[in-house]
Amino acid sequence: MLNFSKNNDFSLTLNQTQIWFINFDISEQEIASLNNFLSEDEILKASKFRFQKDKKSSIITRGVLRLLSSKYLNTKPGEIKFKYGEFGKPEFDLDTEIKFNVSHSGNMAVIGFVLNDDIGIDIEEIKSNFDVSEIAKSHFSSLEIKALNNLPKAEQVKGFYRCWTRKESFIKAKAKGLSFPLDSFSVSINSDKNAKLLETNWDKNEKDLWKLYSFTPQENYLGAVSVKGNIESIKHFNFNDLK
Repeated sequence: MLNFSKNNDFSLTLNQTQIWFINFDISEQEIASLNNFLSEDEILKASKFRFQKDKKSSIITRGVLRLLSSKYLNTKPGEIKFKYGEFGKPEFDLDTEIKFNVSHSGNMAVIGFVLNDDIGIDIEEIKSNFDVSEIAKSHFSSLEIKALNNLPKAEQVKGFYRCWTRKESFIKAKAKGLSFPLDSFSVSINSDKNAKLLETNWDKNEKDLWKLYSFTPQENYLGAVSVKGNIESIKHFNFNDLK
């Protein structure tokens, strides 16, 4: 089905994050192969989606997670077990230092892998059919709202998604779910390159323990990853190139 030989040796080193981009435009044969990796619970979950596109994204995302994880863990995709935290964050249910996180939006998914460190990842399809200022009032901190309003009007949608993906990735890394106050921390929003955690109000020093990065997997998508650790390098891979 796929050729891994030319892309990645599937070895993680300390202070490194590896991110995989997955586009859902793959063949029915490939989807069927990925479906074969799923557990009974995962197959049942996918079957319950009302729309075919949601079923397809569930199968692909979970199947690719199992396939890539099997390479990192040196095991078979169907033998991997998962467990879930109090707020639903998944992790491997086996003895390993590898941690991961997954996100999907529109026609894409992303998966991040790291050694030891807490990780959260988010991807969003960029849309502009809403009032960014109104949404920001309910989900952003006062520092972020001010920064958003200071951007030129033409850049505010992009600034909104920078903020949204960075905040979402951080919340996922913290594994606190919707219980985590969105206005209790702030991220930078005025640049794709200079992603940063600006303040953590519960502990003014925690912001220094995290690294944030933004990425653009393809046109009209924006993503972010948050890692609690001294990350020195990020590698990006495209799953759809493995053919």
